[in-house]
Amino acid sequence: MASTLIRLGTASPSGCPTATETLAQLSRIARAAADLHVDLLLLPEAYIGGYPRGSGFGCVVGSRTQDGRNEYLRYFRGAVDLGDIVGDGAGGGDAWVRRELDGGASRVSGAKGDGLPRRGDGTREELERIARDTGVFLVVGCIEKAGGSLYCAVVYVCPKRGAIGKRRKVMPTGSERLIWAQGSPATLKAVSTEIRGVRINLAAAICWENYMPLVRQALYAQNINLYLAPTADERDAWLSLMRTVGIEGRCFVVSSNMCIRREGVQSSATSNTAKPVEIAGRSQAHPQPSNTDGSSRDFFSEESLRRRNSCLTEEGFEIALPSPTSPRRSTHRRRESVFDEDGNEIVLCCKATSATGAGQNGVGRSHSVGVGGPLPKQRVQANGHSAAPATSKLSANGAGFVSRGGSSIVSPFGDVLAGPQWEDDEGILYADVDFDDCIRGRLDLDAAGSYSRNDSFRFSVQGLDLDPLPY
Repeated sequence: MASTLIRLGTASPSGCPTATETLAQLSRIARAAADLHVDLLLLPEAYIGGYPRGSGFGCVVGSRTQDGRNEYLRYFRGAVDLGDIVGDGAGGGDAWVRRELDGGASRVSGAKGDGLPRRGDGTREELERIARDTGVFLVVGCIEKAGGSLYCAVVYVCPKRGAIGKRRKVMPTGSERLIWAQGSPATLKAVSTEIRGVRINLAAAICWENYMPLVRQALYAQNINLYLAPTADERDAWLSLMRTVGIEGRCFVVSSNMCIRREGVQSSATSNTAKPVEIAGRSQAHPQPSNTDGSSRDFFSEESLRRRNSCLTEEGFEIALPSPTSPRRSTHRRRESVFDEDGNEIVLCCKATSATGAGQNGVGRSHSVGVGGPLPKQRVQANGHSAAPATSKLSANGAGFVSRGGSSIVSPFGDVLAGPQWEDDEGILYADVDFDDCIRGRLDLDAAGSYSRNDSFRFSVQGLDLDPLPY
């Protein structure tokens, strides 16, 4: 039987001030992912165009300010034009994918494709070039402008076929509704690709859409085996939702959220100089992505950003650790442990991952590596989980971050395969996974098939074909 192991990857980079700079950063990250043999890479919600955390755009009920309108103008200009139409919020759909939309098209020549019709500002073509040059399937969050509106969108970009789909956020959350239009549920359409001979049916739910049960069911009904969740939610509770989705949909789940440093807090990823990264005994050179701090006002209070150091158990549960006054080791400890620089003890799991990468439920091997340097000293590998590095003194209690990230990869059985990736805007998190686990999980739970009692409960989505994609 052919191997079904695929390497899924995610990261938590913050975007750059302009779309051009962010695309250049994305190119560097994708090259680093390719060096790590990552097959598919997810990047955060609004990665290109920016998530306006903390911005009110001068709006209160019954009043808007001129400064707020000017702020929106700047934000609109920073969004990308993918050459799509409004189309009742659905865009051009398959016509956009096939480049069949009329009006304003120019020809793309040279490296970007001889004679292909081009609409928009070239962002689509640049994403396709990056995927093609690196061989990495890209799923990228962006702020898309079409007509006079902005949409929070996700683009699926295949290295061989180019952009094979795009969707727009159906329900912007809270104040997002002021600046982002509602996308059509028709854009919940799943897409298929083949990687290493494995058919992958994938679809994305964006941020708090994941809290909408009917949105999740619309994805499950299309027989997806890869569920993607780009987000701006950096709360600890987010991981619980991702684990629920994995169990509920019997699919692999990959989530990505930006890690944004506060103004004045520097990242080590400040140059393009390649530095070695140790991977399974091999030394590889990776260019560093540039980074910005986001320089936005606080969206959450200081109290909500505070978080104690923690570790993951072998079952994937996160445990908040106390802070002992002195790093003393007990002579009667049953499990090996390490102490971070602040004296917090981290108990290591003793159960090792098998050489083939498969654990009790086919759980794959996982790693988190820095794009621009060696692993942090405190990062430990335990039972297929990449434990978060110890919080530095600079970022104690999350004080150095506007958003702490939290990207993760979860199995169809709810196991945390990699992450959560806290306070790390440089690393690439990845896990080797067996997509046959999705079918193994369907033995006793199929949320859109026999377990859903379709004879009694009927579900439909306007404009969306819910016929399941084939295996």
